[in-house]
Amino acid sequence: MDGILIVKKEEGYTSHDIVYKVKKALNEKVGHTGTLDPLATGVLPLLIRKSN
Repeated sequence: MDGILIVKKEEGYTSHDIVYKVKKALNEKVGHTGTLDPLATGVLPLLIRKSN
């Protein structure tokens, strides 16, 4: 799977927390386009690349 996943980040999670959860769920390579601190809320675009 290659693509973009838009996540609504809630307060209390870091960008790394979200990436880790999605990476484990999809078993794919996942990265984010910008760091949001744990107090921030909002849109967190994730980039997904098929693992080789």
